[in-house]
Amino acid sequence: MKRKILAVYPGSFDPPTNGHLNIVKRTLQLFPKLVIAITQNVHKTPLFSLKERLQLLKKITSNLDNVEVISFSGLLVDYLKVVDAFVVIRGLRVFSDFERELQMALINRKLNKNIETVFLIPDHSYTFLSSSAVKELAMFGTNVSEFVPKYVEIALKKRIYCNLK
Repeated sequence: MKRKILAVYPGSFDPPTNGHLNIVKRTLQLFPKLVIAITQNVHKTPLFSLKERLQLLKKITSNLDNVEVISFSGLLVDYLKVVDAFVVIRGLRVFSDFERELQMALINRKLNKNIETVFLIPDHSYTFLSSSAVKELAMFGTNVSEFVPKYVEIALKKRIYCNLK
């Protein structure tokens, strides 16, 4: 019997956007199971805690079969060994994403020659979209409803309102 291939989509997802969801749904057309693996990006100060991002992603993917949302720390290659996975999913929006993601894919491959990175380009309506842009727009009171799921929009409004007090 052939083993089901588990794909892992790592990221900070602060906050998760419709672009992230687009990549998730398209991944499920290619692989039977997906783990969304949330990590802390040491180069960024998150708006939402790891626990909050976990909750947001679990909520917005609850209607999708074969999706698991977890958090992890440390190196991705080490986590992949723990869950017996070798496929990493990464979204590419612009050329600068490709340069950074290619470098990470090559490093991961150097650390574990069995790791395969699959690059997916989001729907064209999300190619400009980033979590950083969504946070900035929301902080200036811009309507972000077309960029994030409703549940995330509500969480953003609450967080920004609380931060303004």
